[in-house]
Amino acid sequence: MEAVVCTKLGDPSLPLTDQDAPIIVSSSHPIPPLTSATSVRVRVVATSLNFANYLQILGKYQEKLPLPFVPGSDYSGIVDAVGDSVNSFKVGDRVCSLADVGSFAEFIVTDQKNLFLVPDGCDLVAAGALPVAFGTSHVALVHRAQLKAGQVLLVLGAAGGVGLSAIQIGKVCGAVVIAVARGTEKLQFLKSMGVDHVVDSSKESVIDSVKSFLKTRKLAGVDVLYDPVGGKLTKESMKVLNWGAHILIIGFASGEVPVVPANIALVKNWTVHGLYWGSHRIHRPHVLIDSLNELLQWLSKGVISVNISHSYPLSKANLAFATLKDRKVLGKVMLVMGASPKAKL
Repeated sequence: MEAVVCTKLGDPSLPLTDQDAPIIVSSSHPIPPLTSATSVRVRVVATSLNFANYLQILGKYQEKLPLPFVPGSDYSGIVDAVGDSVNSFKVGDRVCSLADVGSFAEFIVTDQKNLFLVPDGCDLVAAGALPVAFGTSHVALVHRAQLKAGQVLLVLGAAGGVGLSAIQIGKVCGAVVIAVARGTEKLQFLKSMGVDHVVDSSKESVIDSVKSFLKTRKLAGVDVLYDPVGGKLTKESMKVLNWGAHILIIGFASGEVPVVPANIALVKNWTVHGLYWGSHRIHRPHVLIDSLNELLQWLSKGVISVNISHSYPLSKANLAFATLKDRKVLGKVMLVMGASPKAKL
């Protein structure tokens, strides 16, 4: 089968012909066998690129993977084979899931407990983009911050995969949503998503713009900060937080880990949530299961949508990573089996 294989650590956006390229595309990688009576083999249709995949190959992720490995995380596909004790799925079922590694390939094997049926009416490629980005935002906003109608949600890095998912879930919850991104095209797209206020962090002061909007709406401040960026932007955003606000630490796309001053958090009664979504599979699996099932229902009913910004075949995986690295994304970058390179930007 065809698969992307990481053979050494480095920048996965490098041309595959470069001697320093850390990934190769193998056309003869072995098809994984069923490993237990409850295992299921899935023929992958689409798999999502997440910033964590990029960091894993760079060797900068919090969990280090032994080399070589097939990268990948969330994916969708068709059940290809099932173990003798599998009772929840059958060959031909449309499914999606999340893996620690391995989805950047034509086939992947997992246990039936890790799979989710994709409802009728759901686009299978969109379902492959759902688990990590939308799952992260749903657990963060609904389960952790318990976002309520009328509250103010501030989303940093709003044009990326997790950012757009946070915006949509915020609107489903009835929140007033403020989105921060860079560039005219991204801001125009965010406006089309129904965002209440957009801020171009490359051209204007985030604090001044947010304060002006809050004053116009007669709102006291921000109730929930959704932060996949980190760095200077986090520090600035704290200046507009309400008493009792929730800070959701999602990631550090800026490359800089921010410091939340404990003395100010104490005085203002802030709650700081670290949100490592994948670890819920170990510590709170029921939360993750309930979350993804609700998201799949929302997707099937059109309550939420997944914007596929770029899609590539496995053979162009380095170009997919380059798109992610260069911040050219509005939503999700996907590897789609048999796809032709496509870009909306």
